[in-house]
Amino acid sequence: MLEKVKTEFDVPVITDIHEPSQAESVAKVSDVIQIPAFLCRQTDLVGSIARSGVPVNIKKAQFMSPTDIENVINKFKSFGNNHVLNGFNMHLYKGENLVIMGKSGSGKSVLMNTMLGLIEPQCGEIFFNGLSRKKLKRNDIRELNNSIGVLFQGGALFSSLTILDNILVPLREYTNLSEQLLRGIASMKIQMVGLTSEALDLYPSELSGGMRKRAGLARALALDPKLLFLDEPTAGLDPIAAHAFDELILSLKTSMDLTVVMVTHDLDSLLNTCDKVAVLINKQIAIIDSLHKVAKYDNPWVKEYFNGPRSRFN
Repeated sequence: MLEKVKTEFDVPVITDIHEPSQAESVAKVSDVIQIPAFLCRQTDLVGSIARSGVPVNIKKAQFMSPTDIENVINKFKSFGNNHVLNGFNMHLYKGENLVIMGKSGSGKSVLMNTMLGLIEPQCGEIFFNGLSRKKLKRNDIRELNNSIGVLFQGGALFSSLTILDNILVPLREYTNLSEQLLRGIASMKIQMVGLTSEALDLYPSELSGGMRKRAGLARALALDPKLLFLDEPTAGLDPIAAHAFDELILSLKTSMDLTVVMVTHDLDSLLNTCDKVAVLINKQIAIIDSLHKVAKYDNPWVKEYFNGPRSRFN
């Protein structure tokens, strides 16, 4: 079936596998093989995919610790496969709102995690303010991490902690402020994202999906970052809540002088917020440009995305 689709429509194929026995046959058709993060501990599965020689995308890698991610990458390398993503060259300037888009499995989350330093690139370098991350000293890396905020999908809050304690996690880790000052900052941050201070005493399970995202955003903003990463921030929200979240991001971007990197599938969110769009195709950035130029890019998936049933360009 996949081979027929690939041949008939002349499009690349990306698909998951869950069993080692599937790797050889899928590799004959698929341009990229995906493996869910929770299956990466299965050495026989990793080995079968790696030996196929097909590029690999690890799904939901942001929910793994940096150590686990490093172990997975080393495991793939030990079987001879070094290509999860390659061939990237991209610039992000202060004050921009960059949206990273691409079909499922194109490597958006892998790219974001690499930019964050959660995944170490096998070659090439990532520069912040003209300085290579790999050449920074430990104190410089700590300072850099302080300047970056991240909102993962769903908020990624600690379920056993109250919202207050979730927001206090980075503050306690990276500052030496008194408990009273920390609580004051947490209260201010929760109000900045449109929630009341009463939410601080609740647990994530007691909040709606939209409120959890806002609480996660409050934690991402706890250290007053200059660079904010957002992974599918409006996923699972109804249109009204999604639009309100977009407006919140734009307001915070202006008030806090933020540079924003957003991974999203949401066309409305992309239209509402972006300054620049990067499109991932076949594990590379196919184009990075203004929204209207990207919308005219000659690629079947891009054409379908911008000119399909939900198009705003017709």
